[in-house]
Amino acid sequence: MKQIEIGGKIPASAISLGCMRMGNRSEKEIEQIIDCALENGINFFDHADIYGGGNSEKLFGRYLKSHPGVREKIVIQTKCAIHDGQYDFSKEHILRSVDGSLLRLGVEYIDLLLLHRPDTLMEPEEVAEAFSELENSGKVRHFGVSNHNPLQIELLKTAVKQPLLVNQLQFSVTEAGMITSGMNVNMKNPESQMHDGSVLEYSRIKRMTIQTWSPFQFGFFKGSFIDNDDYPELNSALEKIGNKYGLSKTGTAAAWILRHPANMQLIAGTMNPEHLSEICKAGDIDLTRAEWYEIYRSAGHCLP
Repeated sequence: MKQIEIGGKIPASAISLGCMRMGNRSEKEIEQIIDCALENGINFFDHADIYGGGNSEKLFGRYLKSHPGVREKIVIQTKCAIHDGQYDFSKEHILRSVDGSLLRLGVEYIDLLLLHRPDTLMEPEEVAEAFSELENSGKVRHFGVSNHNPLQIELLKTAVKQPLLVNQLQFSVTEAGMITSGMNVNMKNPESQMHDGSVLEYSRIKRMTIQTWSPFQFGFFKGSFIDNDDYPELNSALEKIGNKYGLSKTGTAAAWILRHPANMQLIAGTMNPEHLSEICKAGDIDLTRAEWYEIYRSAGHCLP
């Protein structure tokens, strides 16, 4: 499994297990998927306080309790700020959310805490107070954001003293706006539209790790492009190139993401051990430049 450094500070597997779908699984299923992740070299697990209404963290915590020694070998990330139909970056809510996650996970600290989605009512100084209190108490070791653009991050940094190591963003070969806008600079075609303020280039400059959610989806949770009749050319390219490396189409789509020099971390949300093992094979593959661009074009993206 390819290893990266999250934000240049945390050694981690290039593929993480996303635990959003864990909340409605049996304890046996959860044991199987976590065991599979560990066996395939995954040491990074992504949570959020809202996943499964908190049940995902609770069930993961039961696994840790029944498997002594695992906690110190892994990196646990969770997110906060979404609740009751609103986004809340208040100091009170951040502190309360972390205490809840620690209790459900049954751990003494969280390795990485992300702010889930931007709160336009945010007071940077209030976030800074929460982060410093969490760091000083030992409850949280590192911090980051999710679904933020560069200027929102810069606004946070006017008060927050801790490095922001991560930005978790939707990204796949079909949802590749952070790449397509950069490919179509000085053009007036639809793909030249920039929706995120050059977040890819900003992240590389600032050494923030982009974590990719929904890496095999098109649209906003509309479904997978794998074996989808609307993406025949893409699936043909994924199959052809995958055959060269012994990868499934899903594994090849993962390898496409991991090939980028930004050293992104792929968040795999599957709860199927066989599927996860297929994805993990991509962690040992480096696509050629020609193969990367072939897959990019086959998804319908243009090169001006």
